[in-house]
Amino acid sequence: MRITSILGSLVIVSVAALGLSACSSPAEPDGKNVIAPVSMEANDLQGKTVDLVVGQVLNINTGDLKTDSYSGTVADTKIATFSPGSEKEGLVLNPGVEAVAVGETAVTLTNDNGGIQPLEFTVKVSPRS
Repeated sequence: MRITSILGSLVIVSVAALGLSACSSPAEPDGKNVIAPVSMEANDLQGKTVDLVVGQVLNINTGDLKTDSYSGTVADTKIATFSPGSEKEGLVLNPGVEAVAVGETAVTLTNDNGGIQPLEFTVKVSPRS
């Protein structure tokens, strides 16, 4: 009887532990927590400094303009990289900037549509805690 009671208790503790682990933060394959992207409107970026942590992405909402009409340059690609937007088979991906290493770098976005002033802003990358 005592063994059955102990086994029953172990099963309950195991199920409770498994349930709690399912409630934890999502993890990347390397076991670290996933960092939510920062989303900003393209028109709000001019002259701003965007704070990111290593591994975080700035998601740039292009509003009424096509996502693939923007191109970007990053002054120091060791700190951040630009990913162009795309539209393919109903899937729309916004352009973005990914924080790669600690530091600060200038970013310039231009648009293929004539008459749109280049967007110039700074990305400041902090270490991931």
